[in-house]
Amino acid sequence: MDHYTMNLTLKVWKQKSKSDRGHFETYQVKDISSEMSFLEMFDVLNEKLIEENREPIAFDHDCREGICGMCSMYINGRPHGPWHGTTTCQLHMRAFKDGDTIVVEPWRANAFPVVKDLIVDRHAFDRIIQAGGYISVNTGNAVDGNAIPVEKEKADQSFAAAACIGCGACVAACKNSSAMLFVSAKVAHLALLPQGAPEKKSRVLNMIEQMDKEGFGSCTMTEACEAVCPKEISVDNIARLNKEYLSAAGSIDK
Repeated sequence: MDHYTMNLTLKVWKQKSKSDRGHFETYQVKDISSEMSFLEMFDVLNEKLIEENREPIAFDHDCREGICGMCSMYINGRPHGPWHGTTTCQLHMRAFKDGDTIVVEPWRANAFPVVKDLIVDRHAFDRIIQAGGYISVNTGNAVDGNAIPVEKEKADQSFAAAACIGCGACVAACKNSSAMLFVSAKVAHLALLPQGAPEKKSRVLNMIEQMDKEGFGSCTMTEACEAVCPKEISVDNIARLNKEYLSAAGSIDK
């Protein structure tokens, strides 16, 4: 596709803090290259705002390589924007055309309170991981990579689940603000490996308990989460999570 430039109208959510009501502000950006990333376009806008002695838009970003999950924006009604399997930082402006109006919002979930503008507090995910998303190992020399054999099918499924970057798009897309896709990916990628077996039962029980404490909604399997996940995490993991949870809860009841 040929390179071109465009003029755009941006309607961006502005909110000073968690307690502030927030509102949309409209900005005009001109001569935006089709080859820019979405975040580079925001950089251009912020430079312009600073030159005009206006407050820039606060947004999260880090690696800009699609692997950290920080660049969480709700763009025209879809987490991370219109491209499938793509994070906001990897979304390019050729996804839009000259004269478009683009509406940008933060994630909308009680468990992800707005810090400022497009930045939300996603520490709820960290606390869920701390509750059980790990394995305990003895210290000492690293174990040889081939010391514990793993079936290829299970290794592949575990690797696919481990691809989750914890961006929260699944929560933002879900009508119930459920975190089940995230939690199921973190449970599945360890449950499928023999290294995760010793804490298999406590892991799923503790992570589900923490998820509920954080105020995430229930899962009704609309599959909106999988549709917007930038790493295309499968909802099959949710089925595995439910199986792991029922098994663990049943063993405790007995």
